[in-house]
This record gives sequence, structure tokens and C-alpha cells, in this order.
Amino acid sequence: MAQNTTVPVNVGVVLNMDTWVGNMELSCISMALSDFYASHSDYKTRLILHIRDSKSDVVGAAAAALDLIKNVEAQAIIGPDTSPQTKFVVDLGDKAQVPIITFGATSPSLSPSLHRYLFQATQNDSSQVKAISSLMQVFGWRDAVPIYVDNEYGYGVIPYLTDALEKVDVRVPYRSVISPSATDVQIGAELYKLMTMQTRVFIVHMLPPLGLRIFSKAKEIGMMNEGYVWIMTNGMTNELSEIDSSDYEPMQGVLGVKTYVPRTKTLSDFRIRWKRKFQQENPTILNANLNIFGLWAYDAATALAFAIEQVGTDNFKFQSKNVSGNISDLDNFGISQTGPKLRQALLSTRFSGLSGNYSLIEGQLQSSTFQIVNIFGKGERGIGYWTLQNEITRDLEFTKHSVYNTSMGYLKPIIWPGESTKVPRGWEIPTSGKKLRIGVPIKKGFDEFVEVIKDSVTKTSIAKGIFIPFEKSDGEMGGSYDELVYHVYNQSFDAVVGDITIIANRSLYVDFTLPYTESGVSMIVPIKDSKSKSAWIFLKPLTWELWVTTGCFFIFIGFVVWVLEHRINEDFRGPPLYQIGVIFWFSFSTIVFANRERIMSNLARFVVIIWIFVVLILTSSYTASLASMLTVQQMQPTIRDINELLKKGENVGYQKGSFVLALLKQLNFDESKLKAYTSPEECDEAFSKGTANGGIAAAFDEIPYMKLLLSRYCSKYAMVQPTYKTDGFGFVFPRGSPLVPDISRAILHVTESEKMVEIEKAWFDQKTCQNSSIPVSSSSLSIDSFSGLFLIAGGASFLALIIFLVKFLYEHRHILTSSDTGNSIRNRIALLARRFDRKDLSSHTFKKSEPREGNGIELVEASPWKLSYEEHVTSPTDYCDPNSTCQTPDRMGTSTKYTNNPTQERPRSQVMMN
Repeated sequence: MAQNTTVPVNVGVVLNMDTWVGNMELSCISMALSDFYASHSDYKTRLILHIRDSKSDVVGAAAAALDLIKNVEAQAIIGPDTSPQTKFVVDLGDKAQVPIITFGATSPSLSPSLHRYLFQATQNDSSQVKAISSLMQVFGWRDAVPIYVDNEYGYGVIPYLTDALEKVDVRVPYRSVISPSATDVQIGAELYKLMTMQTRVFIVHMLPPLGLRIFSKAKEIGMMNEGYVWIMTNGMTNELSEIDSSDYEPMQGVLGVKTYVPRTKTLSDFRIRWKRKFQQENPTILNANLNIFGLWAYDAATALAFAIEQVGTDNFKFQSKNVSGNISDLDNFGISQTGPKLRQALLSTRFSGLSGNYSLIEGQLQSSTFQIVNIFGKGERGIGYWTLQNEITRDLEFTKHSVYNTSMGYLKPIIWPGESTKVPRGWEIPTSGKKLRIGVPIKKGFDEFVEVIKDSVTKTSIAKGIFIPFEKSDGEMGGSYDELVYHVYNQSFDAVVGDITIIANRSLYVDFTLPYTESGVSMIVPIKDSKSKSAWIFLKPLTWELWVTTGCFFIFIGFVVWVLEHRINEDFRGPPLYQIGVIFWFSFSTIVFANRERIMSNLARFVVIIWIFVVLILTSSYTASLASMLTVQQMQPTIRDINELLKKGENVGYQKGSFVLALLKQLNFDESKLKAYTSPEECDEAFSKGTANGGIAAAFDEIPYMKLLLSRYCSKYAMVQPTYKTDGFGFVFPRGSPLVPDISRAILHVTESEKMVEIEKAWFDQKTCQNSSIPVSSSSLSIDSFSGLFLIAGGASFLALIIFLVKFLYEHRHILTSSDTGNSIRNRIALLARRFDRKDLSSHTFKKSEPREGNGIELVEASPWKLSYEEHVTSPTDYCDPNSTCQTPDRMGTSTKYTNNPTQERPRSQVMMN
């Protein structure tokens, strides 16, 4: 009969047994194996635990691991439970191919990618840095100081934390390192140093024993008052259940990032069972609570039991090394034969544990959720969560609308240090620290922006306010504005205020606030009254192109009307010179609407109506422009653009020390033509001299200075386009200064209120200049303004001509289609021209009705100006050979013989009309 046998597998456990935490973790491991084999009684393997005490020492942990590998031949080791101890043990595991499964070593420096047989069945500390950086981003804090313990656990996370903070533009100006053995005096000295800094946001990364001492000392010296921000990593928040209620007192208002554990019935039942069992085994330990490390220990033991069963029951042996000579204990142990298989089995193990879903990806436990807690009273309360997918949320049952957009509204209410509900701004000017050194420029002019005066007694420069003048020993400005800004970068000044322009190259090494003035660099030039007294001013309202175009259209329209009216209107007939005169007279008389010729043709009427509309627009515009030139003062700049300055070689002015000098050089101005001035009075004097006398013809400066100059000399100068874009005046601070966003917000409050209007009125003496900026453009009307009208008039005229020609050619198509070979194309065109020159007797304009006689035949006597019969009918010679006699039928059916003799008189007759 077959027997139900199990295979024992040796497994080592290395814990700090001199602490209650170590006992708690051991009880969880034991309960995990009991629960596992109770539910998997058919499994063939059984883990046999061999427990070793590390004695809270790295050497003790290494010795315990060495004993388990060499003497017990443990197939795996659970523990140690601290990062420094694990660092020593993991090398032994790699050498012997024995998996080291730690649930307490959270330091990122212990990377499973560097140690094949290391398994971190715990959250890596680096996984929480994104949650911390999200908190910084939500509340808009720009600086933070990490305070961490000086060991493997402490400094392992710092590179990851600073990288995460930099990604959200948070600066780390200082790192505070606390020794694990630091005294209260040493801790106090370090905290006093932090008090002298501007930063008020501190991130604490250490275990509770040292962390509680930090908070207690901070409370004592006043660093837990209103305005401070303290954030704990999960190294402390995960173990808050271990501390006494009295220890919460100095931690009031602290925020913490805590590992999130889903609440399940299995976990609740286990807590009850564990507490009962732990009290039985450790009756001297009172008020013990289960924490996250106990849950990870439980899950780690369960995963190992799964993996051992998956490997099988064979070959749980060690292979000895072939060594000779003097060897140490570190060399005299074998290599596990099941190590590689067990490693793969651990990596593939997946199950739902007490701490959540258990999965080791590349040897690291995966977790994507943290809880944000706030210490208040005698405990903690959850205020939100951080998830990898959605970052900060109020609760886990979120929607798309609950994802934060840099808004603190998606966290529950927070009680801050000092029992304040107001969000700290994250920085303060320390009262016990050094005073800010604020530099200001020294200027002889334009003191409306910043004023530096001489002390009458000491003869030193004094800036209004708590400022330091930027000057040389002789009282002059200590350099250019670029040099003044650079003094902030090299920390000679903590800030610079005044008329400092925000430009790109300066922003590379300092930070600017938002601008408080208009931006741009413009040109200012003298102006003159351009109201002309010339006898030819009447020609100026229109450009010469428009004059020429208008004249051509007058002639063209007159010609079109003559063509349309010539055959049917006596007013457009007569000798050639007379007809030419009619063309000009009719078209140009439309200017004053004085034409007396009657228009008979509908096509001509169509053309004339449109042309009269065009003439009306032209004359109205001309009249308005000429009236403006004769009556309104026309202030025009003496220089219209930069090209004119360069072409004439004029001198150009700029304010001394300004970046405008570099701009003018970029615009290709000769440096010898550039003249500096320091005040509006000097600029005005230079303008009055002119280039010929060493003065200037134009000045370049920023718009605020130009407005100030124009407020004093409004009638003499004007700004001329173009304007070169800049970002205006701002205050200068070091890169990453926490003062920048707050001062920028204050500037916005001022510029958006009536206060800014009052300030400008004070600067500019409440003067206004209506013509301070003059666009340089021609005052004459150009053809572009009337191109649409000319297009309509020209199109209508061409359309009327085309209709007339088509109709005329159709009526005389027999001339074009005649098969008489004696008529060439030239003769036919000449014939059509003669036909065009004759009256169109079929038109109603040449018909005159009289009474009928006799048999109803109406006799119409040809009037003196009407054509004779020979003009009305086709000339016999039109279709005859010049040397022959032609016989042409008359209109009564008879025929008349003509010879081609020009001297023969042709008979005149009456025109018979039916």
C-alpha cells in the first residue's frame, strides 16, 4: 500500500528577533505556512523554517545567512528585514544561488537587476517619489528639502526623489542628512540651519525611531507652526500603528504617503487570528498591531511555498566546490542545485495575497496605489489617493472628472501645522536669517522707474527702499544692465528691481517675474507739419498711377459711348475733328455731370450709368482728401523708416547701458553713428542739434521710456513703426526662486486694477499725447482703393461693345459671306467701316411720320440731313468690275444702268415706304 509522504525543504529566516517587529513578522510567516498547507494538503513539499537572529546588526545578519547556507543548506532565505543587512546578505545568495526574499529592504540601491537571486517582496522606495512630486505640483510648491537618515535606506531613494521633483520644476536647494546615532543637540543644530533658509517644505525619509525625534525637536524650536509643510515617506507612515498615541502630538498637520492595502474579509479575519495568536506567544508585548511588513512577510512565505512545490521533490542538494589550500568560510560552501529552477518559479508566481495582488516582475513586487494621509489628533486620516494611471484623486472610485488638474480641490480638507486650514505657500523670508540684497540701477535720468539719491552728509548713494545701488566708487552705474543682472546669477545680489528688460539671453541664468510694463523697442523721430502751400497741391490727393488710370478710363468710356451712338445719334456725327472733340467733351464733362448730349442707345445708357457712379465715388474721395490736406494739420515724421536712416548715414541715439545698443548693431548701424544719452533732456538736446552738429536724427528705446519722453515733448516727436518685440520690465531673481510666482501674482493684481492707471499717471505727469505714434504711410489715394470700381466699369464697357459688334456683324453678314472673288478681306473690312460710318436709317431716331396720300402709299421726303437713295442702297460699284457696266435693280423692281464713271450723275429719288 502506497504511503502519503512529504519532502521537507530547509528554508532560512533571518530577522531582528530582539524587537517586537521581528516577532510580529515571524508569527506572520508561521501562520502563512500553516494556512497554505491546510488548504493544500495534497502538496508533496513542506517548508522547514530555520530561524536566525540578526541581532539588529549587518554582521550578525551576514553570519546568520552564511550559517544557513553552509550548515543547513537552506534552499531559500526569507529576510533580512532592513536594507543595510540585506546589502551584505545578497552577495552570499548570488554566490550560492540561494534566493534571498526580503519583505523589509525597500532601498532602491538593492536592485534585483544587479542581483539575480534577490527578490524584493516589498514596495521599492522609488515607487512613491511620483506621489510626492504630485503633491508638490498640486499645491504649487517650488522648493523642498529632503531630510533623510545617513545609511543605505536613507540615501538610496534620494536620486529618484530629486529626479521626480525636477520633472515638476521643484528645486532641491539643500539636503539634510541625519546620522542614525545623532544626538538631540546635533538634530537641533541641523533644524536651526533649516530655519534660516527660505524653504518651508521638508520631506522626511527615515524610520520611526529617528523620525519621532526629528518631529519632537522641530516642535520644540517652532518648526511645526503655521507656514511649515512636512511630508513623510511610507517608511514612517507604514509603521504609525506601532507608535504611542502621545507620539502624535509633535506631528500634527504632517502629510504622509502610505502604502495602500485593499480592505478584504480575508484580511480582517487574519488580523483577528493574528492578534490572538501573537498575544498568546508574546504575553509581555502589549498593544501590538499588525502592519504592512507583516502582510508582506505572510505573502512572501506563501509565494515561496508555491514556488518550492512547483520545482518538485528531487535534488534539494548543494554541490560542493573543489577547493584546496587555505580557504575561508566564505569560500567553503556549496551551490544549490535547485536555485535556478526556484528563481524561475518565484518569478512566475501570481496570486491574491493579504497585501493585494502578488506579482514579482524582474524580482520586484508591483504596486501602483498610495494613500495620502494627514496626521491630526491621535491618529491619521486619509485625504486622498495617488494612482499610477490618474495620480491625485479624492477616492479610488474616481471618474474622469475627478482627476486633478493642478487643483488642490480634489483632496479632502487638510489640517496643516499650527492647526491652520490655509495652504502654506512653501517659503518664508526668515527673520533670523540674512537680509535680502536687492540691487537697483543708478540713472541720471528716467528716475520715474527707480530713484537713487545722494546723501548730503555721507555723499553715498541711497536707493529709496531697502535696496543696494549698483555703482562704482565715483557714483556712476557699476556697468551695463546685463552686468547688473549677472550679479544675481553670481549671488552678489539676491534680486534686482527697476527698469530691467526681460530678454531671452538673460533668462538663461536668472528668473524674471511677469512684466509690469508694456513691451517693445520703437523708434522716435521729430515731426513736422506737412500741410503743403504748393500751387500743385490739388494733384496730391491721388497718386500718379490713379491719375493716369482715371484719365485712360475717361477716354475709353468716351470712345465706347461714341461707338454705340455714332450710327443713330446726330450729336455723335460730323467731321472727324468734331467727333474726336465730342468723345473727350462727353467723357470729361461727366466729372461735373454737365454733358448735354442725349443718349439714344440702351447699351450706351448702361455704360454711362455705371461710369457716372464711378465718377461720383472718385470726385467725393478726391474732395475729402484735398479738404483734409488744406485744412487739417498733417504731422508727419522727418524719418519714415530704418532704411532711410541707414541710407542717409544719420546719427542714432540710444539710452546708455541699455541692451538696445546690441540691437542697433544687429540692424547694421555703424557704431560711430550711435550716440548715447542718459535722460530725456539729453535726448531732446541731441535732436535739436541734428546729425550735422553731432546730434541725432532718431532715437531707439523701449516703449515705457518713449512714453515718458513724449509726455514731456508731445508736440516735437512721435514714435514710428516698426516695434521690435520684447517682454517688458520685470524683477530679477535667482533661478528657481520661490519668490517669483508670488511676486508675479502680486504684479497681476496691480496691473489688472486701477492702481496701474494711477501709477502711469504719476509717471507721465498726467499728460497725454494724441499723436504719440504715427503710422508711416502715404496720404494720397491709391489705385488699390478703386480697383474694384474700375474693374466693374471696364467690364460693363467691354460687354456693351461685344453686344454691339455681334449685332452689327450679324446685320451685315452678307458682306462677310459674299462669294464674290473680287472682294478681298481688306475691301470687306473697308466696306464694313463705311457702313458703320453711315446712319442707321432703320433706327427709330431717323423715322418721321407724315399723313398718307392716295392709294395708301406714304411718301416720306428725305430731309436735308438724311441719306439719298444712292447712300441707302448698295453702291453699284461695290460688287462690279471697275471696267464694266453694272445693272442694279432699284427698290421698285426696275433696273438702272450705271457705268463706272465717277462723273456720271446718279438720279435722286424719293424713298417709297409702304
